[in-house]
Amino acid sequence: MTTSSQASAGALLQLIRSGRATTRADLQEATGLSRSTVGQRLDLLNRAGWLRHTTGESTGGRPSHRIAFDPSHGSVVALDLETRHARAAVLDLAGTILAEHTGPMDVADGPDHVLDRLADWFPDLVAAAGVPASHVVGIGLSVPGPVDWETGRVIEPPIMPGWDRYPIRERLQKAYAARMGLDAEAGAVPVLVDNDANLMALAEHQANHRDCASFVLLKVSTGIGAGVVIGDSLYRGIDGGAGDIGHIRLHDRSDALCMCGSHGCLAAVASGRAIARELSALGLDTASGRDVRHLLNEGHPDAVRLAREAGRRVGEVLVTVVTLLNPGVLMIAGELSGVPFLTGVRELVYQRAMPRATANLQVVTSRLGDHAGLVGAAAMVVEHLYSPAGADARLDRLAP
Repeated sequence: MTTSSQASAGALLQLIRSGRATTRADLQEATGLSRSTVGQRLDLLNRAGWLRHTTGESTGGRPSHRIAFDPSHGSVVALDLETRHARAAVLDLAGTILAEHTGPMDVADGPDHVLDRLADWFPDLVAAAGVPASHVVGIGLSVPGPVDWETGRVIEPPIMPGWDRYPIRERLQKAYAARMGLDAEAGAVPVLVDNDANLMALAEHQANHRDCASFVLLKVSTGIGAGVVIGDSLYRGIDGGAGDIGHIRLHDRSDALCMCGSHGCLAAVASGRAIARELSALGLDTASGRDVRHLLNEGHPDAVRLAREAGRRVGEVLVTVVTLLNPGVLMIAGELSGVPFLTGVRELVYQRAMPRATANLQVVTSRLGDHAGLVGAAAMVVEHLYSPAGADARLDRLAP
């Protein structure tokens, strides 16, 4: 039971959004609040337009009145920035994509150029979604680098030159307001930023593995990173560095130079970039993980062989991850997440990890595919804005 001192309007909304309470009686029972106090809290949520009400079937008495979160009352703009392309979408608050756009984008061009290009997509994207600019409650950005969650700034990203500690939030806020003709101060839209593997893990966990209390997603594309969900929450570490396993060093490959400047990193020998480099040496036109994926889809024998070897390399590191976190699900995602790479990972993990650590482990591939970053970026915004503290703060600002 939630104590009365905790049961603010935001706390009631959390119970409703989670499905643990669907009627006023449920809310009273869960919080210990009186019927009148529950009614007052619900009035605040109703005036904000965040709830919808339905009447259930009667079982002989009065029909029950059901309460649910209304995901259509607002929209989120989600941006998924990769090393050589980007995706953008408008989603409702339940994660349904209303409009989407994909285009080439080189993250190495730097934040000023890239964020301006992304902002240029906003007007047509929002129009295609059929929602007014005022309907957008937040913007979420997924980036291929470590992010300090509190500041929303990328910290020392190996594959994002020029982005270190750049004020992404502030720049995107102003760009959105300018492109959409809004007052930059009065209509500032919240912008949230996080690492791509984190947001993919959040999306996949919420969509398909909510009952998994320890969930790990490994993204293998141009680089390598992991997202970890413990309980229902992302584990980011002290300053956003959790999951950066691409820079764990392999002693037997100390000659391999990584993008971060160190030698022997996992990403230097097992990422999409590393495989592309090896394929180029064999005379194939490959420059990135996306090029490698095309060859894998065609069943190219050298690409298949190298992807399986890379999977075994990554599996060596994942043995420690599995032993430490004891996950129920280990998901492989990204441009190399096909059968050859997955086979290599499984070989090493099940061979070298203790049977106790793998007895209940599922090693699977992504189900959301290329949309995972977008769905995760939107989910990040929704979880932040409609958390108990976030909802209460917004209700205070909406109060007359």
